[in-house]
Amino acid sequence: MIISKTPLRISLIGGGTDLKGFYQKKFGHVISTTIDKYIYVIIKERFDDLIVLHYTDNEIVDEVKKIKHELIREALIKVGITKGIEIITLADIPSKGTGLGSSSSLTVGLLNALYTYKGIQPTEEKLAREACEIEIDILKKPIGKQDQYIAAYGGLKKFTFKKDETVEIKCFNLDGNERRVLGSNLTLHYTNIVRDANSILEKQKKNIDVKNKELQIISNLVRDVESALESRNYDEIGIILKKNWNAKKLLSDNISNKVIDEMVERAMRHGAIGCKIAGAGGGGFLLSYVPREKQDAYRKAMMDFKELPFMIDPFGSRIIFNIRFDSNYI
Repeated sequence: MIISKTPLRISLIGGGTDLKGFYQKKFGHVISTTIDKYIYVIIKERFDDLIVLHYTDNEIVDEVKKIKHELIREALIKVGITKGIEIITLADIPSKGTGLGSSSSLTVGLLNALYTYKGIQPTEEKLAREACEIEIDILKKPIGKQDQYIAAYGGLKKFTFKKDETVEIKCFNLDGNERRVLGSNLTLHYTNIVRDANSILEKQKKNIDVKNKELQIISNLVRDVESALESRNYDEIGIILKKNWNAKKLLSDNISNKVIDEMVERAMRHGAIGCKIAGAGGGGFLLSYVPREKQDAYRKAMMDFKELPFMIDPFGSRIIFNIRFDSNYI
């Protein structure tokens, strides 16, 4: 039995510049961090040749190509496993429409567990690159590359996406106390809206040339967050989040709505320095930067929205249980 544990993420700045239509013309820059909320993948060998899957649905098939769950299907094909396996997926939060990168975390976690099942120890680069191949190249999802890379590498990092498809990675080496200070000033509240990220991102993708100015503003703000992190001036990140949200809303008319606008206005009125919707927009979680001395009043004002407590996780996808059956011991 193999169990992988892969973190979800929050993107602080740069979302949208990791789309190929942008970074093929100009470098894309994103700063993201993993958080202590996870996707778990459990894999077990079966005595028979069937493929048995348990997620929000159940599947029993005798051929990989018959699998309905496209991420599991393509991960099995990528790794080269064709029969005799049982896969269970579990998540700390609902796995769709949250804006916390759950699909990419699942893909990375699947690859990590499946390669380990075959006795192969994959690198972070291999996990991220192949997860991108599955989601973007094979399944044609209108998404960028940041989620796969942060899920594989973990921690608080800046990713630069280059025209030649290489990815440059910078690690912000915050110690445990510094991570706690930064993480304790960030909050997540659920908008109570489940949205289809693909439809929102598809529209953003089509608008890349038209909205190049706004994306360039977002890209430039990445350097400001980078400077704030290096100087440990965390409150500056809140100010930049506000600027980012103002630019992001202009990328597409379905990124915000009346509910989100009112939620952001309430958050800003009761102590938040800056806010943004996590992920593509349209729903999911609202990320706010709130200084700790203002958080009591802030949380009281936001009681209509369920909070997701979290802290920054310094690690990416990892194997937490590994007992492989070996017939030589019989």
